[in-house]
Amino acid sequence: MTDSTSNSGTSTPFIVAVDGPAGSGKSSVSKAVARRLGYGFLDTGAAYRALAWHVLDRGADTADEDAVLAAAADFPFRQGLDPDDRLVHVGDVDVTTAIREPRVSGAVSGVARVPAVRVQVNDAFRRIVRESDYPAVVVEGRDITTVVAPDAPVRILLTAAPEVRAARRAAELDAEDAAAVAAALHRRDAKDSAVVDFLTAAEGVEVVDSTDLDFDQTIDAVIAVIERCAPEAQRGADHG
Repeated sequence: MTDSTSNSGTSTPFIVAVDGPAGSGKSSVSKAVARRLGYGFLDTGAAYRALAWHVLDRGADTADEDAVLAAAADFPFRQGLDPDDRLVHVGDVDVTTAIREPRVSGAVSGVARVPAVRVQVNDAFRRIVRESDYPAVVVEGRDITTVVAPDAPVRILLTAAPEVRAARRAAELDAEDAAAVAAALHRRDAKDSAVVDFLTAAEGVEVVDSTDLDFDQTIDAVIAVIERCAPEAQRGADHG
């Protein structure tokens, strides 16, 4: 699992860790925050989606733990940290669009539930940040604040009321059946919560509840937490 950005400087990037449930807006908000501050952006969910795609591409079943472990052992994943370049590759194959397909979405939890896989992938996330040239990297996903980067200077749980998350997800998918989207989101929450607790903020984690905030207000709220928790952090040169 590799990244195209290497750290040629002497400073070590710090992590802005962002957790949150499906539909909380953590990916789009984290990307916008990174863009505004000149930080890198790491979508950890893309790695698990890419691994699920890799398992399926090998003709295996993500419910088969041995098959998942075998695929993880040979997983040439590449994703850059540029918030404006979200290409994802497995080997030479561009899977950026494929990993968002329903068959992959339905298989992700089967990959993420394997403890040994999570350990391997989490180690790769830390290495990608450590080797980057960005002053900081916004890392978003599940259990980022508690497992991937429990010592990060900025740890945020981005959440919203279930009905708001369902409405946002329905809008993203341009879905007409909001009830079906809400039911799918509830199932995803239940399945994922068996692996990690992403609805409760751990000690020291700041909560940003976006239920009553629009997109720009949520970005501002997250940046306010960053400025409060890491006031000494060096911002990127191109933020504005």
